[in-house]
Amino acid sequence: MVTVNISAAGKPIALAPGLPIVVELPGKQLEDVTIADIKSAIAKRHPKFYVDRQKITLKDSRNLLADNVTLKDAGVADGGELSVKDLGAQVSWKTVFLIEYAGPLFIHPVIYYFPEIFYGGPVQHSMLQRYVLAFVMLHFAKRELETLFVHRFSHATMPFKNVFKNSAHYHLGSGLALAYSIYSPVYGATSPYIRGTVRNDSLYIQAGAAIWLFSEISNLITHITLRTLRPAGSRKRAIPQGYGFNLVSFPNYFFEFLGWLVIAALTGSYAAWIFLVLATSQMYIWAIKKHRAYRKEFGSEYPRDRKAMFPFLA
Repeated sequence: MVTVNISAAGKPIALAPGLPIVVELPGKQLEDVTIADIKSAIAKRHPKFYVDRQKITLKDSRNLLADNVTLKDAGVADGGELSVKDLGAQVSWKTVFLIEYAGPLFIHPVIYYFPEIFYGGPVQHSMLQRYVLAFVMLHFAKRELETLFVHRFSHATMPFKNVFKNSAHYHLGSGLALAYSIYSPVYGATSPYIRGTVRNDSLYIQAGAAIWLFSEISNLITHITLRTLRPAGSRKRAIPQGYGFNLVSFPNYFFEFLGWLVIAALTGSYAAWIFLVLATSQMYIWAIKKHRAYRKEFGSEYPRDRKAMFPFLA
């Protein structure tokens, strides 16, 4: 049997008022007991303090111990001590994604179909506005379906309070700001910004639509490829290969960038360009971080000439 002393890291934990406690794991050795086992034992004693709320660390350390780490690997002896911190109320990543993408799906048609509320009068919509509405609605509908049927998440949950911060990027950026800008009379059919310009040329808009469709289909293909690399319920990682991945580590980010670039280029909207810059900057930061992690994990096996996000560039 293995015993471990569990104490609160920092202030007392309201959901686990009995801490410190001694956790007993009968019939196991140090090399058999994982951090996940410790979390389950704590949750058994304090059911409201469920495993996803718990952050387990070594005593006097802030570094999280992953669920699959054993006590032996962590350097914890029988009768040793671990600390636990309450991460707060948690929500699944799938739920977060669904909330994020639902915002633009609601905001865009409301502003498009009820211009009197937002602009004080009707708007005769241009072909460009109709195409942009279709782009946005199809893009985020695809995102919702991918969340439900394609994506596999390496982490089960995130703090509930982060939902509002994460959603703001989509609800305000690609939602409210973009919709209010593009569906305004400035982009209407009778506007001098549209009438008689390339922005009212069907060939120009359809060419952009073709590039947009290519980027969306390509993005979906790369997401399906990433799904096949991670068996359900695991955090296993492998070197991605195939469509797009032979050039960059994260072609899904590149194709996402390309799709929003089309909308910004077709409309010339400041809101579209600002969102493109912000979204691309964030994706590039993620790509660089994950690209370095790939190189560190796989070493010489990882393709040396593969860039992070932009083919042949970076």
